[in-house]
Amino acid sequence: MTITVTVPDALAEQAHAAGLSVEAYVEQLLAEKAQPAETSKWTRFGPGPLTPEEAVADLREARKGVTLGGLKIKDLINEGRKY
Repeated sequence: MTITVTVPDALAEQAHAAGLSVEAYVEQLLAEKAQPAETSKWTRFGPGPLTPEEAVADLREARKGVTLGGLKIKDLINEGRKY
């Protein structure tokens, strides 16, 4: 496919800085945009296509080493049980 465009000077400067011709630089940009973005297994409304076992494993991994002001969550829970 052939496309004729007017190239802004800033784009030409970026191509030159990358050591590429404007055509090669634009092809590279388009190829990067054409690749699907890496998607997260979590969506805005909860887990995506995770099995319940995978979701539990992810939550357990995420909570490892989590503290609140130097206190572990487990310590806070135990402190709350005293009252």
